[in-house]
Amino acid sequence: MSNAPINRKIIHVDMDAFYASVAQMDNPELRGKAIAVGGGGARGVISAASYEARKFGVKSAMSGRLAIKLCPELIFVRTDFDRYKEISNRIRKIFFDYTDLVEPLSLDEAYLDVTENKKGLPSATLIAQEIRQRIFNEVGLTASAGISINKFIAKVASDINKPNGQKTINPEDVIQFLEDLDIRKFYGVGKVTAEKMYQKGIFTGKDLKSKTLEYLDENFGKSGRYYYHVVRGIHNSEVKPNRIRKSLAAERTFSENLSSEIFMLEKLEHIAEEVSKRLSKSKVSGKTITLKIKYSDFTLQTRSKTLPYYMSEKAIILETAKDLLYQDKMNNSVRLLGISLSNLNTEPKKPKAKLEEKKSVSVQLKFEF
Repeated sequence: MSNAPINRKIIHVDMDAFYASVAQMDNPELRGKAIAVGGGGARGVISAASYEARKFGVKSAMSGRLAIKLCPELIFVRTDFDRYKEISNRIRKIFFDYTDLVEPLSLDEAYLDVTENKKGLPSATLIAQEIRQRIFNEVGLTASAGISINKFIAKVASDINKPNGQKTINPEDVIQFLEDLDIRKFYGVGKVTAEKMYQKGIFTGKDLKSKTLEYLDENFGKSGRYYYHVVRGIHNSEVKPNRIRKSLAAERTFSENLSSEIFMLEKLEHIAEEVSKRLSKSKVSGKTITLKIKYSDFTLQTRSKTLPYYMSEKAIILETAKDLLYQDKMNNSVRLLGISLSNLNTEPKKPKAKLEEKKSVSVQLKFEF
C-alpha cells in the first residue's frame, strides 16, 4: 500500500434491508410489519430483518427462537435467492449506465468508481442521488449510499444516514471525520478487535492514529498496517469490476443435533452434491476441501485437505470430506456441517518478483463532490 493517498470518486451503494424489503415489495400485506427472512423452525437462523423488526433488536444471524421472544409479532418468510438475484441484476444495470467500474460485494451492495463516468457528471454526490432515485422508481426499493475519496470511507459513510439516505465525506473533511469516528464503525474492525482496542485505550480514530505502525503490527498482526493507513485516509484499492471467486461452499444446520457419524455421512452426501452442482454451474474447480463443523455448544472447527489436482466431482468431494470427518474425534454432538472448496482455478497465478518495483505515483484530482 502506497504511503500517498490516491483520491478517486467512489460511491458505495447499499440496499436497505434488501431481502426483507424484497419480501415486503412482493407481498403488500407485509409492508410496515416486523418480518424476518429465514429463521423459521426450532433451529432456524435469520438471514435478514425488516427495519420494523430491528426496532425490537431482531437482526441477521440471530436464532429464530430468540427473535420471536424479542418480537412476538414477528412474521417469518422464506428466502428466495432466485428473486434476489433477479432484482440485483436489475439494480446493477442501473449502475452500468454510469460506469463500467462496478464491484459487487454481494447481491445488495457494490462499489462504483465515478471519477470518470458515462454521463460526464462532475458531482459524485448528484450521481449517487440520481442512482438511488432510479432504483426507487424502476425497482421499487430504497438504497443508501456513501461517497468519498476511497472505498473504505465510502463504505463507512453509507451506513451513516441509513435507511434511504446518503452521506458525502469531502476530501477536506476526511481526516477530521476519521479522527472523530468510533473505532467500532471502522470497516474491518470486528467485535473482538474492537474489544481489544478498547482495552488498549483506543476508542476513536484519533486514538488509533496516535499509535505507531510498530505498535499496531505488534498488537494486531497483519491488520495493523491496514489500520495505520486507513485512519490516515489512505486506502488505494481500486474498484475491481471482475471480482474473482476464491471459494464456493454449502452448509446445513440440522433440526436436531447429530451424534452419530452415520447420520453425518448421510448429510455430507447431500452437501457434497450441492457443492458439486454449484461448481458445475459456475464452471470452476478447486484443490482444497474444507469441512466445517459447528458443535451443539456453538464451538466451530474446520479441517482442510489440499489435493494435487483440480476437481469438482461429487464423489471426490464426498470422499475427502469423509476422510476429514474421521480425522479427529468429535468434541460434542453436531448442529451444522459444511463443505467448501477453495484454491480455485479462477485464481490468477502470482507473478514472479521483479528486481525493481515501480515507484508509486500519487494522483491528486480536483473534486466536485
